[in-house]
Amino acid sequence: MLVCACSSHQPWSSTIPTLTMFPKCTTMDHVNQIHARMVTTGFIKNTSLTTKLVLTFISSPHDPLVEFARYVFFKHHAFRVPHWQDDPFLWNAVIRSYSHGCDPKGALVLFILMLENGVCLDKYSFSLVLKACSKVGLMKEGMQVHGLLCKTNFGSDVFLQNCLIGLFARCGCVELAQQLFDRMPDHDAVSYNSMIDGYVKFGMVERARKLFDGIRPEERNLITWNSMIGGYVRSEEGLKCAWSLFVTMPERDSVSWNTMIDGCAKHGKMEDARALFVEMPERDLVSWVTMIDGYAKSGDVCAARHLFDEMPRRDVISCNSMMAGYVQNGYCIEALKLFHDMRRATNMSPDDTTLLIVVTAIAQLGHVEDGVVIHRYLMDKGYSLSGKLGVALIDMYSKCGSIENAISVFENIEAKHVDHWNAVIGGLAIHGMGEMAFEFLTEMERHSIVPDDITFIGVLSACRHAGMLKEGLICFELMQKVYKLEPKVQHYGCMVDMLGRAGHVEEAKTLIEEMPIEPNDVIWKTLLSACQIYENYSIGEPVAQQLTQLNSCSPSFYVLLSNIYASLGMWDSVKRVRTEMKEKQLKKIPGCSWIELGGIVHQFSVQDRTHPHVSEIYSLLSSL
Repeated sequence: MLVCACSSHQPWSSTIPTLTMFPKCTTMDHVNQIHARMVTTGFIKNTSLTTKLVLTFISSPHDPLVEFARYVFFKHHAFRVPHWQDDPFLWNAVIRSYSHGCDPKGALVLFILMLENGVCLDKYSFSLVLKACSKVGLMKEGMQVHGLLCKTNFGSDVFLQNCLIGLFARCGCVELAQQLFDRMPDHDAVSYNSMIDGYVKFGMVERARKLFDGIRPEERNLITWNSMIGGYVRSEEGLKCAWSLFVTMPERDSVSWNTMIDGCAKHGKMEDARALFVEMPERDLVSWVTMIDGYAKSGDVCAARHLFDEMPRRDVISCNSMMAGYVQNGYCIEALKLFHDMRRATNMSPDDTTLLIVVTAIAQLGHVEDGVVIHRYLMDKGYSLSGKLGVALIDMYSKCGSIENAISVFENIEAKHVDHWNAVIGGLAIHGMGEMAFEFLTEMERHSIVPDDITFIGVLSACRHAGMLKEGLICFELMQKVYKLEPKVQHYGCMVDMLGRAGHVEEAKTLIEEMPIEPNDVIWKTLLSACQIYENYSIGEPVAQQLTQLNSCSPSFYVLLSNIYASLGMWDSVKRVRTEMKEKQLKKIPGCSWIELGGIVHQFSVQDRTHPHVSEIYSLLSSL
């Protein structure tokens, strides 16, 4: 609570007590107290005082203060009759709160209001609105500002020209940025860095290098060198050039070292990354996380964990990296253990990324009880399910076998977007609930949600599992003719499987032949399986023979061809195919399935007799 005391030297009518309250204000209650005082004293009409209030509050880290400053500005300053000598300083301060905040478009609105009200503009006004346009990719509006800038007497200012180059480059208009750069009479380090950064971001590394080589050595700074190195490390071929620059650069900072370490790690050169990491004079959290992530992605989880344990200080990001590494490599239980360690730590709180990783781990394990616990945790902590967390939760329940909970989560989300619909439709597909998945597709239209290609993969998958050929054909036509979506290989795979399951082997083969994209192994295997089931060997045999001639042929094709020959009683051909498999050292990975019972996951493979209760299981199966 704010308390304002007035002495005999500072009467109620004095503005000094009110001014002393400004720096102490942090909350909405404080704002209300100040507002009430200014209204009751009439100070709200004091332009000098309201100006000081706006300038004090507009740069505050506390949102209620910023919002109140904007309110006072719009209420008492924005619409008053301007004087031609008015300084735009106050306007710029408010515009900056938008351009550097969460609502950059607001800066453009306020800039337009300045023009409409006849408030004079200065260089800072233009730089702020150009920054806002750059931040959210408003290329059209940025070009309009550029046109207005050309009409002013500071249109050729190097600082503003650099802002324009940054805008064009960030929006992908690198050629426009180049034209502007070429027309500039003078360049500074920012001009060169903006162009190099633009080239690098859009893969034009050679053009960036040409510009880099044209800069005098004394004009290159750390940003210039780091941008070039960052461009080269994007490709494995460019890594050698990055090394060359790194070795020759006059000085290095943590960005230089981390960029090189990240480049080596991303291309699987962990020994080089480790050497850099060891040599690095001062490591920061980015260095440690990059190494942990690199080891995890290369499959060396033990090395990643060893580094994680060595860290002098850990934060949420480093824990997330280690947990993600565990999940990527199938160590989901270890990921959950680390999550529980995080919760017990007093200096660390899980963030949205943490919880997404945890939910993914639970989905892979199939532990629905753990899923319920995390769901309750999300609700207790007030997390919103309108974003990725809601999608992950629906997916987790579906994969854990609890489609009822998945639908319940979906129905309780108020602001649903297409990803939520895709998750629940995908869950229904997993559970073979084709009719319900098809109903959800029609429901999307009633809610004005436009389905995407993932939606149709889910619906088509549901239709094929449920044997709904008619509905599947409708969906396939709907996505192309109504929603103008080009089918991908996954869509064709669903259609081939659907036709094959229904016995329409000829139609499935025709669809494959008419595909505008190259069919993958899965599609061919699907067709061959249908041929075997429906004994259509006239199609199956020549297709299988053709596929076994390919160098990249999967062992599954040999197995299917062998089975076709066996069905035809062609035992010499069966022997030939099996011999060829042995010569090429091809082995088919046996299929497996698992079930959770009493919190324990039981896994079963083809001809597997290693389960401790195998005798009872086979005895029960034989009695069915």
